[in-house]
Amino acid sequence: MEIRDRINRLRETMKEERIDYYLIPTADYHNSEYVNEYFKVREYFSGFTGSNGTLLVSRDEAGLWTDGRYFIQAGKELEGSGIILYRMQEEGVPTIKEYLAEHMKENETLGFDGRVVTASYGAELEKALQNKNITIRYEKDIAGSLWEDRPALPCAPVVILPEEICGENAAQKLDKIRAKMKEQQCSAHLLAKLDDLMWLLNIRGGDIECNPVALSYGYVTMTECSLFIQKEAVSEKLQEYADKWHITLKGYDEIEDFLRRAPEEKVLLDDKNINYTLYRILLKKAQTVSGMNPSEVCKAVKNPTELACMENVYLKDSAALCRFICWLKNNIGKIPINEYSAAMKLDGFRKEIDGFLDLSFPTISGYKENAAMMHYEATQSVHKELAAEGMLLVDSGGQYLGGTTDVTRTIVLGEISAEIKKHFTAVAVGMLRLTNAVFLYGCTGRNLDILAREPLWSMGIDYKCGTGHGIGYILNVHEGPQNIRWRYSEGVREAVIEAGMVISNEPGVYKEGSHGIRTENIIVARNGEKNGDGQFMYFDTLTYVPIDLDAVDTSYMQPMDIEQLNAYHKKVYEKISPYLEEEERVWLKEATRPVHK
Repeated sequence: MEIRDRINRLRETMKEERIDYYLIPTADYHNSEYVNEYFKVREYFSGFTGSNGTLLVSRDEAGLWTDGRYFIQAGKELEGSGIILYRMQEEGVPTIKEYLAEHMKENETLGFDGRVVTASYGAELEKALQNKNITIRYEKDIAGSLWEDRPALPCAPVVILPEEICGENAAQKLDKIRAKMKEQQCSAHLLAKLDDLMWLLNIRGGDIECNPVALSYGYVTMTECSLFIQKEAVSEKLQEYADKWHITLKGYDEIEDFLRRAPEEKVLLDDKNINYTLYRILLKKAQTVSGMNPSEVCKAVKNPTELACMENVYLKDSAALCRFICWLKNNIGKIPINEYSAAMKLDGFRKEIDGFLDLSFPTISGYKENAAMMHYEATQSVHKELAAEGMLLVDSGGQYLGGTTDVTRTIVLGEISAEIKKHFTAVAVGMLRLTNAVFLYGCTGRNLDILAREPLWSMGIDYKCGTGHGIGYILNVHEGPQNIRWRYSEGVREAVIEAGMVISNEPGVYKEGSHGIRTENIIVARNGEKNGDGQFMYFDTLTYVPIDLDAVDTSYMQPMDIEQLNAYHKKVYEKISPYLEEEERVWLKEATRPVHK
């Protein structure tokens, strides 16, 4: 009833404001994937807690659009709310644009907070509705203003990274950006994507849980760099650092007035990551050039210093997960363990690692059918007890002074069915085949996805998400532009896989009400042989954690697959055993034993 009451209050305000449809996305002012509590307006009005979803409210209907990662979770969380679930990209399900084009009447009004809608999506809505003379109202945060006891805007101190772990200083990075601006014949660059800004200036923040970023905007010209940041986040050290690299610090809330008063310039921006409000201000006086932020690719291609630090961090992080699996296998059925306490145990192993800063996302610990919800999160009050049967899926990672980690393992706790073993083996085979890919430079992730997905497709099974995403460096656990996915989507950028890009490799099986399986390693692209046919490439592995042999059925594996599994496990033991105690080494030796047909 609480959600219904909130939506009814929103409808009353919509009526007063003469707004017929109101859109509430999951976003902050910077199009961040994960957002601080202050920005969880969609969650407040829908009750859906997933990280991706958009709520659309009209005078007589409310609908929530989300992707395949959250179908099961959203179905449960929306029960009783009266909100209709629209499963994105499923057959017969309209997009929000299609829904609005069909349902909105001539001369009606669409409302949203322009600061949490991207410029590109705002332009798409304009185009989709142009034949109906629709008015768009974006100046007010109507929904947010109705949120009682809304949390305060976050503001954590800004940290300056040691130069020796960055590989390049801020001046060198700014020179790269200015060179790209020059190529585009632009005299200014507006930057709002938080991880891009943090990378560019070698700083980090704490304004989003598990994502070390600070709410900020950047405006770069050929001679100046302005950083718009909350004044409370500015320390004496940050001011000195800014002065050293000729960075002018301005107030976070000054950005709109600054753009209104800025000289008429040709401004480079990423319309997929600049909000609609700022874009509309710029359109009134500046010429804009839309394209990917130059920092996006620069950030994605890790330099030798970053890669060396990440390789070291991943060994220690892998050892922590190995210690956890050993502990879990030895104690299941002997002491009380639940999904939440298991997650806390693993988090504790990570916190013992030198340089640990934070988790890279809240640990996902799903037992049996809960693992079928890709982003399920157990809590201290809501969780399942573990028993010596079935499987536990654990997806986890850490932020360290030297890298960001992400790894998933599905762990056998006791008896499992032959069908589950079949699914588990297909997932492992797909992950290893992608790991061992050799490909020509110029491939994107769409060329490579089939290697991981084919073993499952051949069984008539698919997973409703991509196979891989980029990994940040002491930054967001999800970053672009690189990814591995099969589906072509109009308007979605594809990036060529470059040497130095770090990517996740995580096929899976998710059977509602039964089980979920995911095996995830992190891989880094390398240049291989170059000959008359071109530059060949391959992947190196950063993650070294055993794949649970208790769930592997070699009858579903080709000889090549068995060789790849055994070769991987041999490396796991060689690289990780020095980090473990004797009892843990004994376990790891058995966990990485060779298998045969």
